[in-house]
Amino acid sequence: MQTRRLFATAAMLTAACVLAACSSDAGSKSAAGASDSGNDTTGNKASNCTNTIGKKNLPVVTFWGWYPNMRLVVDNFNKQNNEVQVCWTNVGQGGDEYDKFQTAISAGTGAPDVIMIEADRIPTFQIQKALVDIKKYGYDAVRDNYGPGAWKDVSIGGVVYGVPVDGGPMAMIYRKDVFDKYKITPPKTWAEYEQAAQKVKDAGGPLFGDLGANVPAVMMALQIQKGANPITYDPARPESIGIALNDQASKDVLDYWGNLARKGLVGTQDQFTPEYISGVVNGKYATYISAAWAPGYLTGAGVGKGKDTGKFAVAPLPQWDPANPVQVNWGGSAFSVTSQAKNPELAAKVAYGLYADDASLTDGWTNQIIFPLNLKALRDPEFVDLKVSFFDGQQANKEVYVPAANAYKGMTYSPFGQYYFDALTKQIGAVIEGSVTGAQAADRVQEDVANYAKEQGFTVQ
Repeated sequence: MQTRRLFATAAMLTAACVLAACSSDAGSKSAAGASDSGNDTTGNKASNCTNTIGKKNLPVVTFWGWYPNMRLVVDNFNKQNNEVQVCWTNVGQGGDEYDKFQTAISAGTGAPDVIMIEADRIPTFQIQKALVDIKKYGYDAVRDNYGPGAWKDVSIGGVVYGVPVDGGPMAMIYRKDVFDKYKITPPKTWAEYEQAAQKVKDAGGPLFGDLGANVPAVMMALQIQKGANPITYDPARPESIGIALNDQASKDVLDYWGNLARKGLVGTQDQFTPEYISGVVNGKYATYISAAWAPGYLTGAGVGKGKDTGKFAVAPLPQWDPANPVQVNWGGSAFSVTSQAKNPELAAKVAYGLYADDASLTDGWTNQIIFPLNLKALRDPEFVDLKVSFFDGQQANKEVYVPAANAYKGMTYSPFGQYYFDALTKQIGAVIEGSVTGAQAADRVQEDVANYAKEQGFTVQ
């Protein structure tokens, strides 16, 4: 097999972002705004920037990103920096941006110097040699700004392909009114979760949670929590990949949730839909297994207002083995340097510097749907001790999210992650329908994804 076949195939693997954490509304899909000029690192004129460049005598690094407060972040960087300026363009969020980046990769031109990418998409672009190893461009100076789990999520085989920005440590959001009514305390284990769900059902209460086929990243995270290691991949051996999607841990977790659905203890509604949000608002579900960005997402969707004001709280994610707790993550993004950057060292300076100053970090966690990974924020008493209004004043960061983020060890993503998620979604649907058991579903996912990898020229370990 020729390595170039892998790169060519990977060009077809990008897909739309499905994580609310990383695809918050960033405005129009095309950039509009000031036309500023300066010498950018690609040798072209920096034009059509969304922001205004104040120091026009400095070299310019082009940047694509979609966060709602990105203009402020870029302005903060440019004001504080006397070596380089950033020309920011919002070409769209998530999948819209990825499509444009893929076009630029195929054409060999047109990519920005720095690009915002979700962590689970990094391998898809890395395998096409579209991203630069930034470890040699100042990594040691900023390494201690982030935890090891955050760095692992943006690394492949020890090579660093992005600077962590935000993440999604997982937890259990719950309805205080439901728990109080049925005298339920937040379950510490998944066995206790099932017991509480049965108690509420027996008393005529609502569904305890939801098994959504359209959120395969949640299932993957819970499988990893139980000990699964789905993907093993090292760019030093790009033609070989380890795929373990039907180990006992993966089967157990699929069976667990399938049994909850079969017993009528949890719903089977697709999440991020009007119907699901309506159910959350109206108390149809006692819990919502999600990530640290969820309060912002739910608030934006109208949850926590009106008749459900003050009714939500959050507790640590239940564990499979309380003696060996494992924290997992859903979502998160990074700033990566593209291989089309003519000055990767200068581009890396931008990637390391954006969303790293106190003002930008504070604005990010105060006003946006973002959970910062920079340790300056995670150790900031204002952030840690924040009384979260969505949780009726609960200090959710101190009690739940910051400890989860600090304990997270990171994971290895697949260079064809979207195909894996699609295969997992299909089989979760089959479990919901009752046509297969969880164990059988895991076997089907393994066969499907392993065959696909072989078709693309990988040797599957």
